[in-house]
Amino acid sequence: AMLQREPLYNWQATKGSLRERFAFLFSNELLSDVHFVVGKGSARGSGGGAAPPGPGQQRIPAHRFVLAAGSAVFDAMFNGGMATTSAEIELPDVEPAAFLALLRFLYSDEVQIGPETVMTTLYTAKKYAVPALEAHCVDFLTKHLRADNAFMLLTQARLFDEPQLASLCLDTIDKSTMDAISAEGFTDIDIDTLCAVLERDTLSIRESRLFGAVVRWAEAECQRQQLPVTFGNKQKVLGRALSLIRFPLMTIEEFAAGPAQSGILSDREVVNLFLHFTVNPKPKVDYIDRPRCCLRGKECSINRFQQVESRWGYSGTSDRIRFTVNRRISIVGFGLYGSIHGPTDYQVNIQIIDYEKNQTLGQNDTGFSCDGTASTFRVMFKEPIEILPTVCYTACATLKGPDSHYGTKGLKKVIHESPTASKTCFVFYSSPGNNNGTSIEDGQIPEIIFYT
Repeated sequence: AMLQREPLYNWQATKGSLRERFAFLFSNELLSDVHFVVGKGSARGSGGGAAPPGPGQQRIPAHRFVLAAGSAVFDAMFNGGMATTSAEIELPDVEPAAFLALLRFLYSDEVQIGPETVMTTLYTAKKYAVPALEAHCVDFLTKHLRADNAFMLLTQARLFDEPQLASLCLDTIDKSTMDAISAEGFTDIDIDTLCAVLERDTLSIRESRLFGAVVRWAEAECQRQQLPVTFGNKQKVLGRALSLIRFPLMTIEEFAAGPAQSGILSDREVVNLFLHFTVNPKPKVDYIDRPRCCLRGKECSINRFQQVESRWGYSGTSDRIRFTVNRRISIVGFGLYGSIHGPTDYQVNIQIIDYEKNQTLGQNDTGFSCDGTASTFRVMFKEPIEILPTVCYTACATLKGPDSHYGTKGLKKVIHESPTASKTCFVFYSSPGNNNGTSIEDGQIPEIIFYT
């Protein structure tokens, strides 16, 4: 129903500004020269005269001049080469509340959007090329962005091509991954959005939990496609998303309890991954082993030795070196020296320990292959390890294998300089005890690999 209007005679005298005059004409039959029948409804009669709007529709008066002045789309509709002369225009793909919000903005600059109407208003603002209202909608969504609606808003941001909003949604998902994937909106996303999220290095969640969420998504997608929820169909709807799960980041117990029994992986993939967890040399698997979480920016590394020599032996004693850093970083792995006897495989356990608390912050039982050169070889943790400024840590590596190269002319202080970030300063200290001979001056653990 139309709102009751003020008396028509001399209404202009009561309006002290241009904005007040045009706001008065908003959704007003007075001086209107076009009507829009907005919303989905049953088919309207084709007899003479305007048929009443159907259920779900609303007939809204407007003024061509005002609309054309505020929107290039309306200008083309009324004044372009294919201009309509119809006094009544049907818009079945637009919600009445959203269309009224658009007109209110064009008539008065007033923004009236809420949680229930913001997405349809954003769609309408884009459809009729009103970027100022579009920006208000995006700003509203940004202010109301939370972990439990981040996936829903990410889907809409991708649909409406709003890269700034999409980026903010992804940042929220990175910081609160578990809360985000536990929300109902996660299972409603499309496959492209799922893959875009799984490709990220910055998710803060254990891979086993991420896998469980992906299985939930696959079950929902089977139902959307009206497929029986079988192992084969879940594998089918996941497609390349399955290859983006980083199974090597799981513990063998997590893998055995979840993915190995899920039926989604082939028997051969399960066997290869079990071998990857348990034997050296490790068989090649077609899954990423790069850690996730907190990896923003560019990977960095420092080397504390100025020269390489041979030989360094191993008898089960750990090589250790203590260090402090001047800023918060995330360590993702070490560079270690390899064999002096040509290509060889090593078994290794790496750890980072809080020295004062004697607490292991991260460790990995793994292996690496070397080519016999004096290069360093990367050995990575399953998850990044947060390192705080001025706290003393111990880097530890326990190798099993033949004699290797080792570093000499060690530096007590190593500074990493970045053109885009402040300096990262490592200070090294010898650890108490044997440490297999490793010290500030010489030994193993030449490189620390990290993100700032």
